[in-house]
Amino acid sequence: MHKAIHLLGLAVLCAPLALGQSKRIEVTNLLDHPFLVDFPSGSQLSLRLRSGDFRIVGRDDNKVSVRVGAKDPEKAREVKVRFERIDNSAELNVSGGPKNDIQITIEVPRATGLFVRMPAGQLEVSDIQGDKDIQLHAGELIVGVGDPADYSHVEASVSTGGLEAAPFRESHGGLFRSFHKDGSGKYKLHAHVGAGDLTLR
Repeated sequence: MHKAIHLLGLAVLCAPLALGQSKRIEVTNLLDHPFLVDFPSGSQLSLRLRSGDFRIVGRDDNKVSVRVGAKDPEKAREVKVRFERIDNSAELNVSGGPKNDIQITIEVPRATGLFVRMPAGQLEVSDIQGDKDIQLHAGELIVGVGDPADYSHVEASVSTGGLEAAPFRESHGGLFRSFHKDGSGKYKLHAHVGAGDLTLR
């Protein structure tokens, strides 16, 4: 009887894994242990980033990588990456490390849906096709949008600062500036900066 109950308990614990396998990886000391994992093209990736200087760039294969460049390599070893994947979605968290003189580059499959949240700093996103939901509390956000015709809905705003979007023929500055566009494409774009500058190009 006890054995049957034990086996039933194991079955209950394992049931969620059968529905969606979870894979979790944590890495520090990226200089000696580069971060590179498989991630299928066309999937959804959520990024929770520390403040700083980040580049998110599309790549041609089905991989996600994180690279760190810093004036002080020893301090760069303090950067921590946590990656958790469930089926065709994943969350990537980057934390730790020095506040200044460091640039972090994240490469993802070119066809990836992005959800990005970052407190402050400079964030540039380029060469990525898919839905994009990106918010920066303070600093500069630059998003490469590609062909404007690829989007069904575009929503961009700044609470205070500058908003430049040449592909959509929009230019605004000041307090609470925004614009919305609807089209016949298949992607959605939401970009917001609290205090600073937002550029869509």
